[in-house]
Amino acid sequence: MLDHVIKGATVVDGTGAPGYTADVGVRDGRIVAIGTVTEASRTSEDASGLVLAPGFVDPHTHYDAQLFWDPYATPSLNHGVTTVAGGNCGFTLAPLNPARPEDADYTRRMMSKVEGMSLVALEEGAPWNWHSFGDYLDALEGRIAVNAGFMVGHCALRRYVMGADAVGGQPTGEQLEQMLTLFHEAMDAGAWGLSTTQSSTHSDGDGRPVASRHAKPAELLALSRAVGEHEGTQIEAIVAGCLDQFSDDEIDLFVEMSAAAGRPLNWNVLTIDAAVPERVPRQLVASERARKAGGRVVALTMPILTPMNMSLGTFCALNLIPGWGPILALPVPERIARLRDPSVRAEMLARANSKEAGVFRRLANFGRYVIGDTYSPANDGLTGQVVKDIAARRRQEPFECLVEICAHDDLRTVLWPMPTDNDTDSWSLRAETWQHPDVMLGGSDAGAHLDRMCGAPYTTRFLGDCLRGRKLTTLEAAVKMLTDDPARLFGLRERGRVAEGFHADLVLFDPERIDAGKATLVHDLPGESPRLDSKAIGITAVWVNGVESIRGDVVTGAVPGKVLRSGRDTQTVSTR
Repeated sequence: MLDHVIKGATVVDGTGAPGYTADVGVRDGRIVAIGTVTEASRTSEDASGLVLAPGFVDPHTHYDAQLFWDPYATPSLNHGVTTVAGGNCGFTLAPLNPARPEDADYTRRMMSKVEGMSLVALEEGAPWNWHSFGDYLDALEGRIAVNAGFMVGHCALRRYVMGADAVGGQPTGEQLEQMLTLFHEAMDAGAWGLSTTQSSTHSDGDGRPVASRHAKPAELLALSRAVGEHEGTQIEAIVAGCLDQFSDDEIDLFVEMSAAAGRPLNWNVLTIDAAVPERVPRQLVASERARKAGGRVVALTMPILTPMNMSLGTFCALNLIPGWGPILALPVPERIARLRDPSVRAEMLARANSKEAGVFRRLANFGRYVIGDTYSPANDGLTGQVVKDIAARRRQEPFECLVEICAHDDLRTVLWPMPTDNDTDSWSLRAETWQHPDVMLGGSDAGAHLDRMCGAPYTTRFLGDCLRGRKLTTLEAAVKMLTDDPARLFGLRERGRVAEGFHADLVLFDPERIDAGKATLVHDLPGESPRLDSKAIGITAVWVNGVESIRGDVVTGAVPGKVLRSGRDTQTVSTR
């Protein structure tokens, strides 16, 4: 007897092939029948007019901590994501050295600063009862609703072996060997591979460059070679040039790391903007050189414009503009005084519009900001208004106007920058770039930057755009980009397609309605900390390993997800 039959759905199977009408039967967590299914089943449903697709695979998340207090990985699961890749950007919660209990506090403060996670939620929501990477994976086993695989973070490896010297120091030969031994132990326990960062934007809770930023190429290549000694593994890496354009040295590093491992290396995020036409060709040079050298470098890019709010009062992307960080780190009264100084604002604008600002130049057009939540009577009625319109009425420059609005709220004002790359040429360039064999959709950062951005709904929003919006690609191609493409890159065994024998990770949705709701602020984290959430629209049901986990945008309470371990659940995707 079958467990469940989905009858008469339009099956879009993840391969890119045309959709077709069929019944799909599920038993013991696997798809066992596709076509006209007549075998008896415990439950069934009529899916006429609905699309059945493989569960979506999100290749870049930071759910490492959230899964402990939210095993459903909301809102990703709501939006059809059944498998998530965590442990990215060099940041993981394990391993932790048992001889230094204080390392857990350092890790929490680092994650709070660099990935925008609530410190209270990190402290109260996770047990922190692990030491080895295997301990961490075991702590999640059997209690999550999504499938989850994790890279092991370079920063944690360095901290475990070198302690405080991990920031600023270089490992001795003995310490590098210890790091490699620790890394092999993590890989044997099921880590998917190595994640590391050299990005200038990544600082720890003390404001210092995170540990992996101090690693020299020899250390990175030693770890990369170790990746290649294990089955079903990957590399994920970030460098400063990911934000705009790579330097020659950064391209060489990516190429050498991937070739040394004989494994794919993915990075994020490729920002596509027709106003900067040279960016995409430059970034893809890394992929071209890697293939010639026996490696593969894959760029992640988002198929939507992710809404992201800003504030002059709390850490956000504005702090990463060259020269802005020290000013925005001052005590609020002093910060307001500095921001009200015309000469200071002029210098800040000059730095924000300079070449050194890279992709952050996109944030410098303050007339395009929309005022969000306000907190003082002086700002009553401004919510939803565009700064350039307010500035015109007040006969002020836009940045001056924005500063005055924020100053009235003691800098708590929520600001929503309108995207500068929402033009026809940029969308055409995106559609063209998606066809590149070394470009893959992803980069949601789900689980991170919780009160600033909400990238998790990219799956449903993209499908809605393909079906009823810009229609930049077909439904079948879009589903393949969200399912089979990342599944194949990670070497996931029997996932990413609707096929007999594959795990029953499935999404049933209404093609006439599929979309994502507006991002709204909720206070549902431990300690009532805030985060942005987005409702899924048009999702009928989501199954993980054959178990219904979402019905009508509501979690069922089931936790059928698996901790996916390298080798057992992934196979090697060799670049050689």
